[in-house]
Amino acid sequence: MRVGVVGAGANTRRHHLPKLQAIDGVEVVAVANRSRASGSRVAEEFGIPVVHDHWQDLVGHADVDAVVIGTWPNMHEPVTVAALRAGHHVLCEARMARDLAEARRMLATARTHPKQTAQLVPAPFTLPYDDAISRLIGEGAIGELVGVDVTMRTGYADRQAPRSWRQDVDISGLNVMTLGIWYEQVMRWVGEATRVSALARTVVPVRPDGAGGTVAVDVPDHVDLIGELAGGGQLRMTISQVSRSAGNGVHMLGTDGTLTFADGELTIQRRDAEPEAVPPDAAAGWRVEEEFVAAIRGTEQVRRTTFEDGVRYMRFTEAVHRSTREHRQVSLSEL
Repeated sequence: MRVGVVGAGANTRRHHLPKLQAIDGVEVVAVANRSRASGSRVAEEFGIPVVHDHWQDLVGHADVDAVVIGTWPNMHEPVTVAALRAGHHVLCEARMARDLAEARRMLATARTHPKQTAQLVPAPFTLPYDDAISRLIGEGAIGELVGVDVTMRTGYADRQAPRSWRQDVDISGLNVMTLGIWYEQVMRWVGEATRVSALARTVVPVRPDGAGGTVAVDVPDHVDLIGELAGGGQLRMTISQVSRSAGNGVHMLGTDGTLTFADGELTIQRRDAEPEAVPPDAAAGWRVEEEFVAAIRGTEQVRRTTFEDGVRYMRFTEAVHRSTREHRQVSLSEL
């Protein structure tokens, strides 16, 4: 199996390249990065024989069976569509796209090429515990689900830090901090939201541009929202880059107990009992590259994460954006 890589970012170098190369029968044969020089450095580090100047040249290469897309979100839709149309399998980095329209075009193209595998890199934080959380909630271990609270306040405002690509709407689109990542994980446990009401702020609206000037920041750095879950219960999320809290984590609140995911560990506290640790699933965790190759070979199906799942979390992201802009509650069925 011959793999080409478009965009060798940090996650691609940390995970995709070494883990694909470790699979029997898989060879990474080509790379195209933002520049010839950066592509050549990656090729030298990982022993990749061909460096392309442009991603279109790699995607059009007849000797490539699969394409891994490790670019920023602004490139996900054009590269994915072109790769699928060229007959290649696709593994695309998260977030799926800049907005719902791009995500839907990606899904529509994948559906017209059903013989090709199309997979998204999953939200990783809870992978070893996802099945256990779903099972415990489904079995009624915490009673009736009342709500899911997600709190991620990751640091005080740094006004001197330059604007990152995640804070540039032309690159990141409607994706806001880790909002979509945590919602994707919530979907695995309790399903989708039906409606949402959100407030957002850009507390640091101007940042250094790295060249002695300043540049506007057009992506929020603090978001609060409440939502309704289709399966029952309510959703509350606070995501912030400009405040800090000792209570970061996820609480799944039930009438008879609480599941808490914090600091990479899962605990359950039942009524009138001490908290108990829930062990991780030794067979779960990060296996993105293994699953991608196995899906291409027909030995398993994509589970983490499908293009359908990506469209679902992009719909939520767009609903949050619309709620903050229009100052109203938004039903996901509108989108």
